[in-house]
Amino acid sequence: MAKAASETPLMQQHRAIKQKYPDAVLLFRVGDFYETFGEDAIVASQVLGITLTKRNNGAASSSELAGFPHHALDTYLHKLVKAGYRVAICDQLEDPKQAKGIVKRGVTEMVTPGVATNDKLLEHNSNNFLAGVHFNDNVLGIAFLDISTGEFFAAEGNQEYIDKLLQSLKPAEVVFQRSYQKHFKEVFGTRFYTYTLESWIFDEAFATESLLKHFQTHSLKGFGIENMPAAIVAAGSVLHYLKDTEHPNLQHITSIQRIEKEDYLWMDRFTIRNLELLGNGTEHGNNLLKVLDNTVSPMGARLLKRWTILPLKDVKKINERLDLVEYFIKDVDARKQLHHFIKQCGDVERLVSKIPMKKINPREVIQLAKGLHQTELIRQIALASGNEYLKRLGDALNPCNYILEKINKEIVEAPPVAANKGGVVRDGIHAELDDLRKIASGGKEYLISIQQREAEKTGISSLKIAFNNVFGYYLEVTNSHKNKVPAEWMRKQTLANAERYITPELKEYEEKITGAEDKILAIELELYDKLLLELQDYIAPIQVNGNVLAIMDCLLCFADNALHYNYKKPEIHDGLELQLIKSRHPVIERNLPVGEAYIDNDISLNPAEQQVIILTGPNMSGKSAILRQTALITLMAHMGSFVPADAARVPLTDKIFTRVGASDNLSGGESTFMVEMNETASIINNVSQRSLILLDEIGRGTSTYDGISIAWSIVEYLHGSHTTAKTLFATHYHELNELENKLPRVKNYHVTNKEVGNKIIFLRKLAPGGSTHSFGIHVAKMAGMPPSLIDRANEILKQLEDKHVDEPAEHSATEVPAAGKQQHLQNKIQKLHAPQMQLSIFDAHSETFDQIRTMLESTDINRLTPVEALLKLNEIKGLLK
Repeated sequence: MAKAASETPLMQQHRAIKQKYPDAVLLFRVGDFYETFGEDAIVASQVLGITLTKRNNGAASSSELAGFPHHALDTYLHKLVKAGYRVAICDQLEDPKQAKGIVKRGVTEMVTPGVATNDKLLEHNSNNFLAGVHFNDNVLGIAFLDISTGEFFAAEGNQEYIDKLLQSLKPAEVVFQRSYQKHFKEVFGTRFYTYTLESWIFDEAFATESLLKHFQTHSLKGFGIENMPAAIVAAGSVLHYLKDTEHPNLQHITSIQRIEKEDYLWMDRFTIRNLELLGNGTEHGNNLLKVLDNTVSPMGARLLKRWTILPLKDVKKINERLDLVEYFIKDVDARKQLHHFIKQCGDVERLVSKIPMKKINPREVIQLAKGLHQTELIRQIALASGNEYLKRLGDALNPCNYILEKINKEIVEAPPVAANKGGVVRDGIHAELDDLRKIASGGKEYLISIQQREAEKTGISSLKIAFNNVFGYYLEVTNSHKNKVPAEWMRKQTLANAERYITPELKEYEEKITGAEDKILAIELELYDKLLLELQDYIAPIQVNGNVLAIMDCLLCFADNALHYNYKKPEIHDGLELQLIKSRHPVIERNLPVGEAYIDNDISLNPAEQQVIILTGPNMSGKSAILRQTALITLMAHMGSFVPADAARVPLTDKIFTRVGASDNLSGGESTFMVEMNETASIINNVSQRSLILLDEIGRGTSTYDGISIAWSIVEYLHGSHTTAKTLFATHYHELNELENKLPRVKNYHVTNKEVGNKIIFLRKLAPGGSTHSFGIHVAKMAGMPPSLIDRANEILKQLEDKHVDEPAEHSATEVPAAGKQQHLQNKIQKLHAPQMQLSIFDAHSETFDQIRTMLESTDINRLTPVEALLKLNEIKGLLK
């Protein structure tokens, strides 16, 4: 109590406000500075690199203190938020000159990573989403809101779907129910910045009421989410959080869209990662989005990112996009003009979102007007075009002529950045403002004109106008002209050789000029605020403009890509056949050394004759590239983009699954093999006849025998499955080539190579038939292994091959029954005389391995389902413990 009593009124005020925001760094406005105290000051000094000092409160106790000038807020705020801190900005709520006692203060804004509107906190080509997650028994709800653009999305589904959306849209902050803290980390990992809320916020009735009140509607039917209770709760929690963080002005959030799983081609997060759509794990690495994104507006860049992870599944909509891309390619003038005009528009979405928050500065208002002017030009081109979709887009544009004219009429062409600097409003808009400006700027001329007029009127040739602090402006008359002074002049001072007078006109002028600057600023701010208020009525149409311009920008970008990189229009059809002629990998192709051409390949998959391709070939020969380019071309076609191929017939695809390599999830506590099996099980349990499956090196995470068994059984399962999903299976297990003889729709292909002496040249060309050679030793040599090691490897390889040749025909690898294959391979290795190297995988003297050997011998691999194979592996693993 003694400490509280010794606090100054200012510190008591600070403590009271800080108690309301205990988990935020409080920036406390004191005069011209934002100050931080105590723990906040320590954080601020460390993060911002500002000086930490001690402040004595008139008692023995002292408090840490760190501050910076108020005009430097933008410089420092984003550093604190990017360092992961929530920041409460506490401003003075009254003019200190008018205040009686201590100035009233209050938090005017809370800034967290998910509710940032400051340009320095935002990336122009990415949305800054705040996500809300609602955990329910069966169905989870999720909502994404970008306060900087007003975009609001909602979805619901199972855990996997919500996980995919979180990992793909990468929200800056996620809010959810406090009691699910541990569960959230277990399910979605620890990579998200999270904040937890009280459980009462996650109530359906409360959330529905919040949304209805915000959108001022009687129901949510118009948004298509009325039957999505979990999504409604998630959306309601997001709105509540915005109000909680002092964001009451949300008029720019005009609608909410649902993300319907069935509307888009499904890719799980493994596929998005494996295909390197948005990134490849390295900071400056290449990815599909980077290669495709030649948009000219920030709105277009953000939309393209969403199109990449949510490709369309509606043939009509895909063809609309493809036809418009084709139209842009043919109509050179329209393409160039639209490019130019869209580029001039600026970031329409983010500019308009600043209006309700009163954060839009005069220069941005002028940019908005410029954007509206360009919109009219774009509209004219679109409406005059020969493409129906472009006409429809053009028809949706609204140049908002009234407000455009008003801005151009009222705001100067090159205004200052801040409205409170003055000089924003044009002359001729407000009579009093014009008068005040004349007074402020033309004061001397006005005084001279009074002087001349009065001199002429009175005949006092030596009349002077001057000013002093005692009685302001006055007229000075020498004694020789005293008798000419009019009666209405009032004498104020007598000097030795002159008299000083004032007149009503001078007094009136003095009053005008003294308060002119303050009045000018007050009138300008009032006019600017009125303009912003009128602009609010145009938020919705300008947002529609932003969205339409983004669509046009993306499709113009596709047209440019097609022209520059020789992409062709794909044919999307309702059948099931995939046919790619001379296809290329869009990312690898763009990053080849200068002068090197990409080796193209033909790929054909159909459920009738060639449903599964087993692709063998040397490591580094380009198997993975062929797999990925098949998926990327399918994906690009569903986005509405032309594709890197001479011709492409792409069937409407519902899901793309990939399982590439043996990437560990050790941070998640899972082994390579477990991750691989989890992902593969997810594929097998979710495929349909319209799915495309890419499997690369399945089974590599376990021993050779287990790997072959699992890979073999997966191919059999996919081939025998009623779904007949199109599958590309790249493997280094050449034994799988046997499957072509056993299963009618399985075909072997290999990537060609050429041997010159003891060297290998990869030709990267696809050819029918299996490969019998892995060239692992060649790759080891290329990697720089010691020559002695390479020689020994060649020696062992020769011995293994000789043994294979020496064996009777009935025991050759192609004819050994699958069930006995493991024993057969093992016997081959054990017969190898290798005194310098123990290659035997099993210890012959070990009882455990004898048990395992017996178990494997009695297993008929041909009849194992994938799940049984996993259970068998688990049983074997149990024996090893």
